[in-house]
Amino acid sequence: MAMIRIASIRDLGPQFRENSHRMVGQDGAYSIPTQAGLLWFFGDTLIGARRPGESLWYPDGKPVGHADMSGLAGIEHMINNTGLLSSTEVGPAGIAGYRYILDGRGGIKPLIPLERGEDPDWIRVWCLHGIEVEGKICLFFVKVETVEEGIFPVNFRILGSGLAAGEAREWSFTRILHNGSDIWWPAEQPHFASAVLTPVGDWLYLYGVLQGEDKIQRCYLARVRREEITRLDRYEYLCAAAPGSERGLPRAADFGCAPDEPTGPAWSSRIEEAVPLFDGMPNEQSVSWNPWLGCYLAVHSLDLSGKIVARTAPEPWGPWSTPAELYQVRCSHPAHLPYPQLIYAGKEHPALAREGGRIIYVTYIEFEEYYPHLLEITLY
Repeated sequence: MAMIRIASIRDLGPQFRENSHRMVGQDGAYSIPTQAGLLWFFGDTLIGARRPGESLWYPDGKPVGHADMSGLAGIEHMINNTGLLSSTEVGPAGIAGYRYILDGRGGIKPLIPLERGEDPDWIRVWCLHGIEVEGKICLFFVKVETVEEGIFPVNFRILGSGLAAGEAREWSFTRILHNGSDIWWPAEQPHFASAVLTPVGDWLYLYGVLQGEDKIQRCYLARVRREEITRLDRYEYLCAAAPGSERGLPRAADFGCAPDEPTGPAWSSRIEEAVPLFDGMPNEQSVSWNPWLGCYLAVHSLDLSGKIVARTAPEPWGPWSTPAELYQVRCSHPAHLPYPQLIYAGKEHPALAREGGRIIYVTYIEFEEYYPHLLEITLY
């Protein structure tokens, strides 16, 4: 198993602050290579102005709560999810040469807009990862319902996740229905795909997260052939480890599902048989092949500790290493705010990597800062 050793870290700061659209905060920040450029997919995006010295989330000393923030405390418009295109160049201050995807009036547009019957005060459609397949861009999303109770200024419960598809010419995405519903994986199932891995070959590997009854977040693995990505009935789920794998995963015989080959893992069309790979991510993560390390690399926040960690594995299904710390986020949290500091959404952006993966780029979100914060990490 490759060992992660850090040579240096350069903090490039919050990204995308310089824009002409009065965008004053956004989270998520998945990056997806496309023919049109590197597509960045964001969650809740705020348009307007920040009040100097005041929290976005506690204006006038009160939590924003469940409702749409449009018209609240300097925020003119809140958009559930948005996107921009950039090059893969990283300059001295971070991402260079970017432009937001706009609507016909020149404003930042939602890529997956809310539909009739989805009340913006209660329903959000947030970004997950995605992929371009034969000119079609497929974006996974998670749908949530905001709730009034909870320790954070905005609290929610997950309704499920699904897939939307569109083309770069229009940047208009349509949710793909299965049995009449846009929810492919409901609340009690892993929420695919918080990472899409695209090795050479026909198969795509998709990683999804589910919180168990013990409140631990665990990562699961699905696969589907590229040409069948929009067909939920063609997805398969890792249900058993390859013979000789570590970490106590079940074997194929435990479920009656057969491996691809005598030394391979086993897959099932029944998601109920899926087994977890590792745990500890709030939800978002990245998984990629890193040539410098000669293995697969997963990067995620470690719960809400402020740590960003990496794991390595020889195959997409593992065995995955224990987490190695890449970076500990250290920033002050205003003492007067009555909620714990919230640091999340750690992930790598493989399209930005340099020197064959020796230099990688990672973003995270600190909730009060509320911009994707970029780190340049050089490995030994």
